[in-house]
Amino acid sequence: MAKQGALTEPVYYILLSLLTPMHGYGIMQNVKKLTNGRVNIGAGTLYGAINTLLSKGFIAEYKSNPSKKEYIITEEGRDVLSAELSRLKELVKNGEEILEGTNE
Repeated sequence: MAKQGALTEPVYYILLSLLTPMHGYGIMQNVKKLTNGRVNIGAGTLYGAINTLLSKGFIAEYKSNPSKKEYIITEEGRDVLSAELSRLKELVKNGEEILEGTNE
């Protein structure tokens, strides 16, 4: 896998949502639920991100219901999501260590 830069917050939550097959409206609702309403993804942002993620091979169309277009994360997408989670954990760890060090 090529080195992937940091994911935007909406893309992170889209990939996280697609650990389960989901259609576009379901993704928007799931992101809203996961973030307690803090992140709302509009249709334009969502479908632009979906097209990009499809072209990068991070997600694929999921063919379970012919009347709904659903998507699922790919193995490469899982790798990207895992790498992003590791990056975020490092950010939090470093921030906590520094903040705790200044509180003494």
